[in-house]
Formats: sequence, C-alpha cells, structure tokens
Amino acid sequence: MTIIHGFELMREEDIRELRAKARLFRHVKTGAELLSLENDDENKVFAITFRTPVSDSTGVPHIMEHSVLCGSRKYPLKEPFIQLSKGSLKTFLNAFTYADKTCYPVASQNVQDLYNLMDVYLDAVFHPLIPPETLQQEGWHYELEKVEDPLRYKGVVFNEMKGVYSTPEATLYDTIRQSLFPDNTYAFDSGGDPAHIPDLTYAQFKGFHETFYHPANARIFFYGDDHSDERLRRVDEYLREYDRRAVDSEVKLQPRFDTPREVMRPYPVGEDTDTAKKSIATICWMLDAITDTEEMLALEILDHTLLGSLASPLRKALIDSGLGEEVAGGGLGTSLRQAVFAAGLKGIAPDAADKVEAVVLDTLAQLAKDGIDPAMVEASLNTIEFNLRENNTGQFPRGISLMLAALSTWLHDGDPLAPLKYEAPLAAVKARYAAGERLFEGLIEKYFLNNPHRVKVVVHPDREMTKRAEEVEAARLAQVRAGLSEADLTTLVEATHELQRLQETPDSPEALATIPSLTLSDLDRTNKTIPIETLRCADTDVLYHDLFTNGIVYLDLGMDMHALPQRLLPYVPLFGRALLEMGTQTEDYVRLAQRIGSKTGGIWRQLWSTMPRQSDQGAARMFLRGKATVAQADELFRLLHDILLTANFDNRERFRQMVLESKARQESGIIYNGSGVVMTRLAAHFNEADWLDEQLGGLTNLFFVRELIGQVESDWSSVLAALEEIRQVLVNRRGMVVNVTLDAGNWVTVGPQLEAFLGSLPMKPMTKAHWQPETAPAPEGLVIPGQVNYVGKAANIYQAGYRYHGSVAVINRYLRTMYLWDRVRVQGGAYGAHNSFSRRTGVYTYASYRDPNLLKTLQNYDDAGAYLRSLDLDQNELEKTIIGAIGDMDTYRLPDAKGWVSMDRYLAGDTEAELQQIREEILGTTARDFHAFADALDSVAASDVVIVLGAQGAIDSVSRERPGWLRVTNLGI
Repeated sequence: MTIIHGFELMREEDIRELRAKARLFRHVKTGAELLSLENDDENKVFAITFRTPVSDSTGVPHIMEHSVLCGSRKYPLKEPFIQLSKGSLKTFLNAFTYADKTCYPVASQNVQDLYNLMDVYLDAVFHPLIPPETLQQEGWHYELEKVEDPLRYKGVVFNEMKGVYSTPEATLYDTIRQSLFPDNTYAFDSGGDPAHIPDLTYAQFKGFHETFYHPANARIFFYGDDHSDERLRRVDEYLREYDRRAVDSEVKLQPRFDTPREVMRPYPVGEDTDTAKKSIATICWMLDAITDTEEMLALEILDHTLLGSLASPLRKALIDSGLGEEVAGGGLGTSLRQAVFAAGLKGIAPDAADKVEAVVLDTLAQLAKDGIDPAMVEASLNTIEFNLRENNTGQFPRGISLMLAALSTWLHDGDPLAPLKYEAPLAAVKARYAAGERLFEGLIEKYFLNNPHRVKVVVHPDREMTKRAEEVEAARLAQVRAGLSEADLTTLVEATHELQRLQETPDSPEALATIPSLTLSDLDRTNKTIPIETLRCADTDVLYHDLFTNGIVYLDLGMDMHALPQRLLPYVPLFGRALLEMGTQTEDYVRLAQRIGSKTGGIWRQLWSTMPRQSDQGAARMFLRGKATVAQADELFRLLHDILLTANFDNRERFRQMVLESKARQESGIIYNGSGVVMTRLAAHFNEADWLDEQLGGLTNLFFVRELIGQVESDWSSVLAALEEIRQVLVNRRGMVVNVTLDAGNWVTVGPQLEAFLGSLPMKPMTKAHWQPETAPAPEGLVIPGQVNYVGKAANIYQAGYRYHGSVAVINRYLRTMYLWDRVRVQGGAYGAHNSFSRRTGVYTYASYRDPNLLKTLQNYDDAGAYLRSLDLDQNELEKTIIGAIGDMDTYRLPDAKGWVSMDRYLAGDTEAELQQIREEILGTTARDFHAFADALDSVAASDVVIVLGAQGAIDSVSRERPGWLRVTNLGI
C-alpha cells in the first residue's frame, strides 16, 4: 500500500467527461476521505463537508456554520472569514448548510491564495474558539439595554430565518421535505425555526461540534490545475493530530408509506392582502435512494420532459387548467438521500387543491398509457446532453458544482465518481429509448402511479400569522422576564453591554497579522484583455470575440429599446417572453419549444441598460441570446428568423397565462430578494437607465402587470396592438448589435450564416424616443409580511462634486467588510448589508438584508463619512483590501461571460486605457483617499432618497416617531 502524506490511494481513474484525473484517498490515521480532481481549470476549488443530521429545529448546524468562522486556534480573530473576504483573490468564499450536511467551499485562480483560504477554513472547522459569545452573536441571545426595557431576542441566524420563514416558497419546501420524511433527520429544519432557535443551549452547541466536526466524518474535495501531492501534504498537517473514531451521523432511510397523505400549513401575508388566490398545492413523491446513476439520469430527463420547458406536458396541463398562476414544487430534487419529485400550482383558490391533484395524477396516467410525444423526449434528451457537455455553471465555480454532484452519493457512503461520469449512463439511456423501450412511461408508472409514498402539500395564506408569531414571541419573552429577579435582569444588562463591547473591540494587530494573505507584488499590474473585433455584417454592427468555446457558438442579438415610445416600455419583458413562448405562424408554442430544445442549447431574452460615459441618455437593449453547437448554428439562425418575423401574439389565453406567471414570480421574489428590490427602486431616482430598470423589472413593473391582467380580459385588442407595435419598432437591423463569441476556426463557418440571417431581417429608419422619467416620492415605506426589514438609502455623489477615482473600489470593499459588517450585521443583528457605487452613473447605494432594525441602520449609513474621516488605517489592512478589490476586477469568467462583459464595456464606451487607469488607481490607493471620500458619503447622508421594505410593525413605529416622513404603501403580498 502506497502512503502519500498520510493518505492511502483507494482508487485512480481518468474521467473523460471532465478531462480530469480523479484520485480517491483515505487518511490512514483518521479515516477521512479525500477526492482529488486534477485538470486544466485555473479556477481551483477546495472544500470540506461534514455530515450533520439533526434531531430538532434549533438550527444548530446553521449556527455552527456561521460560528466556526468567527475565530480559531491559529487565527484568533473575531471574523477570520471577513478578513479573508477582504484581502483575497477568491472567486468563491462561503459556506452552506443543507438538510443533512454542512459544506465549506473556497475557490481561487491563484494557488497560494487557495491554500491560504484552505488553511483558515481547516483551522476554523477543526479548532474553532466558539465561546458563548459566538453563539449569542450568530445564533441568539436575550438583549436588554436597560433593566426597564422589554426583553428581546437578537442574533444573526435568528433574524435570517425570520426572513426565510416570511416566504411562501420556504414554507412550501420545508413542508414538502418534512411531510415526505417524517421519521428521519429531514423532518426537522437544519436552518432553524425562529420559534425553536432560542431552545438551543451552549452545551448542545458545543456538543454538536465535538460530535460531528471530526475528520472521520469529513469528505474533503479538491479540483483544478494544482497537484494532488501538495493538496495531501497540507491537509495532513491538520488531520494527523486526530485518531480514527466512530461518528454516528448516518442519515437513515425513510420507511415507505402504505397510503398517500395530505398536509396543510399556513404562511404569512399582509393584513390587507387579498387571499382569494394565494394558496399553493403540490403533489409530492419520495423516490429511491440516489445510487443508480443511469436511473437518476433517466429521471432527470423525465423531469425535464414533464416540467422543464413550455412544451412539457405536465407543466402545460397545470397551466392550461386555469387553476393557478404558476407551476410550483420544483420537480425532481436530488439533494437528500432519497430523491423527491413535486409538482403543482401556486396562486390557486383555497378549495382548488383537489383539482390540482387530479390534473397531476390524470396527466401522468394518460402519459403512461398513451405514451409521451417523441418530439418532447428528443428535445429533453438534447437539452440535458447539451448541458452536460457544456458544463456551464456561470459565475459559480465548476469545481463546487461537481463537488455537490459527487456528494449526492459520497455523503451516504456511495461512489463519489459515479455522478461525474455521464457518458456511459447517457449512452445507455439513449440506446434503450432508441430501441423502443417505454423507458420514461415505465418510470412514471414505477415512481408516481404505483408509488403510495405520496403527499398532497397545501400551503395557504394567513393574514394573522405574523401577528400571532409576534404575540407568541412577546409572551415567551414576558414569561422569561417574569421569572427573573432584579439581580438577574441586571446581569442580563451587563451581558448585553459586554457582548456589545466585545463586538466593538477591534482585533489586535497581532491577531490580524496571523491571517495569511498575498502581497501587492503577487498581483498583475495590467488588466487581462478580452479580444474584440468590430465588424459590419449586412449593414449591422457585429462584435466578435475570438475565444475557445469548445465548439459552441454564443450569440447575442440586441435590439434598441430607445426607439420605443415610453408608454410601451412596461410591456417589453412580456414581449420578450411572447417572442419565445407563443409560437409562430406555422407552429404552436409547444412545437416551437420542442424545436428550440432539440436543435439548440437554448434561446432566452435578457434586458440590458446602462448610462454610457458622458451621456445623459441611457443605452437600452432587449437581447435574444442563444447558444448551439457549430453544427447546429444554422438551426439557431433559422429559429431566430422565425421567432422575430413570424411570432404569433394573437392568443389571449396564452398571453394571460404569461402575465399571471410574471405576477406570481415577481411577488414571490420580493422578500427573497428584498435588498435587490430596494436598490433597484433607489437607483431609479437618479438617471434614465436605472429608471428603466425599475420600469422593466422593479416594483413599478409588478404594479403594471397587476393592472394588465384586467386589460387582457377587457381590452385584448389594445394589448395585441402594443405587442405588434413593439415588434415593428424593435425588429430592425439598423438599430441592432450582434455579439458573437467563438473561436476563429469556427467563425469561418458561422460568419456567412450570420450574414445571411441578418440580411433576411427588415431595415428601416430609426429614431430615438424621448422619455420623461418619473419616480415615486421618497422616502418610501413598503409593507411586506414578516418580521424583518430591507433598509436602503442612495444619492448621486457626482452631483455633490465627487470625481471618479479607482480607490472607491477599495474604500467600498473596506466599508462593506468592516464598518457595515460590524455595525449592521454583528452589532445590529441583520443577515447582511451592502454598499454599491456605479462608476457610470455616480449613484451610491446602501441596503441591508433581513434586518431587525430600521432607523438604527439608517443612522449607521449616515455615520459612515465620520467613520472614514477619523479612520487610522493600518497599511497591512489597506494592502489586503486592495488585493480584494483587484480580485473583484479579475473575477473568473467562462467564455460566454467574457464575450458579454466585453460587449457591455464597448456599448458603454469604456476603453482599455480607462480600465487600466482604474486598476492603477486601485493599486495606488492610500489612506488619504479614504479620508477624502468621507465628503462623498456625507452627501449620501444628506439625501432623502430612502426606501424601506419592511414589516408593518417596524414601519408603523417609524411613522409614529417621525409622522409623515415615510410615504407608506402596502405591497399586497
């Protein structure tokens, strides 16, 4: 047996699909398993995962995930995590709590940076400090400022989960999991139920770490172009001090039900919300344990066939039923030990759940009996195969995606390589289908029709739920207080102030110096450029990027929205969907969706806007984006031709379905993306491009869509006329820009096809429309159900005299990772706080996330200028923050993203010289730049552009304290 740095090699294999060498090791002394994937991907990944089942809903795995990153034996700081975030070239740095595991992944393009991140993470998980104060800060504690004050709960995870529990989607998915798995760990909430988080004791907290955070319970993962020997050496330095031991962390299989069940649960909505069609019903099944990769791949294809596209028969049957607004349930889920499948509708009447169940069961029975349309199966097969081969994970590192795939089997002592090797199971599935086997119909019969482990889950709106939760919490706190003596209360006040003192006390220079960091000399002094060539093709502007794409052409076709009259702008998002989702003159939307799925890697619409440099008029385009293999490029162009020129909008019922879906999606995203909603609405006050973003994707568009539902019913002809007018204006190659990312060898083939396609499009005179932006008066208070807030404030600092300098990227990063982190998250108890600055517009924005405070957070924003003015900035801290800012600038991008970013810069008027100057200004940032920026932040403090998306109680409290200050609107969700 060969031993390498304490590890024995159990298995070695080339994974052709990943062009990677896979080695599976076991640490001899501890039993820890390590999977090492070596390939040529420069975006390297390290991760360590622990199996962490629970027996209650106190959220101990989630709180532990936060807490181990709050100081360790080797790095005795308050927040090593945030120090890493400040001064690293990382492309990913986070941690995840799942229902049965806790993952700590990092990624970087720089190998020394990766090993620095890994070292801090390994020390964090194996040797955390986790004193009682850490549980109090990250989990929960009693807060009492003065003896006479009411007792309060406070804690980061406590407030985070209050935000989670405010959404119907979270209620739905928790209920699905708990109802399908009532007899094992999945019956509990590993994230934490706010009603149970205060039950967690410090002894339980410590015991959880001692039990599960041991190498014997760890799965360690590496990916990228560094060598496995060095990986093993560094990990062994941590593992060698441990001995092997048994860790009882097995996730037990859920016994199967004999008969189907039904579960109902409420979710909170506002007191003034119309609840007539706000319920959600899903039909859910538990499938098998995830062990057979061929079966699981076949189920993935079946899932796409049933629900994954507009043409999917189960999706279509649900939408066509008219019972609800949007499909719900998520389809196939493979993150638990036993797979699940759920499908249903949201936006239904309270008494429609049985009808939804009938639609699902009847549709599946009919498909099993009569067979699935072969065109649909072919489209799904092509789509899944394209996705597997492209392996495009966007900004999410590929290595982390592969780790999560491996854990689907590895976590439960299965083969970690099996989920990574798709060629053999894909070939087997295709061969079985081609041979005439009723493969997918058989899966429907096995897993759905003949499977009694089924639950009908219904979640319904409850106007009183938030109020009841607040009353229960208040009563519990009152009972606790009533049981405390005067001395106890004094002790609590002292503990509250002591925790605040610890939170406010900065780390010592000696502690800060322990964090490993790159140096400025490790940074590239020049930007990495993206190739771009400007061409004219059929009298159309074409931007071409010569990049290796592994035989895939990425095409972006941009139409100029600034030619549209202002009255038509709110229709644009639905118009973009209508092009792709209503069919053409020769094929209905089902056949069109099947054609897109079987002939391409996908076509979708994306809206884009910006303020070009030295312009007071925004640039705005609606893009149709598509991708295909070079062999299928001609099919992509034919599809785009048919979509643009022959899309059939005259189908009122289909368009009504789209409007209802849009409404449902926007409403469900408000709480989940609360800070994004606030930031979009704030920026709309200052320039045309950001105003347009609010018109197209903010609350303004939601208000428009709500009214459009009635207009579709009462005045369809005017809606149809608007859609046709938009097409006549936008489909004009004179105003188009085309963006192509492809290597030069394949461009020889694709270029002439593109020219022929463009030549088939109309070319007409085009003029820019004049828009007159109007925004709602601020400050605004926007009421949502729940018990947390999203607090935002903004100003245009160019108007206050600020002149752009690259140092702002360093200053903002420092404020975000130090000042806002400490004041709003650590001391304030919010889950997060953001600040952003737009170089193109001058808009500076603050926003908090899942925040228990409101005025206190605004005061923290307003004090930022004084904080900078008095800041005594250590040179090492400055250099670390510069490194982090350069890391943001040099973020890892896949080829399609590089092409898109290059196009964005070109259309905005950015030059390589300007971008290089920004880099040099970042690298040359000094403490004087921090002090000088205080004046700009003072101008934000003076602004009255404030938006709060928050709980009724918090907004009412502000309205009492500052009458008439907030213009209050209830969003009706």
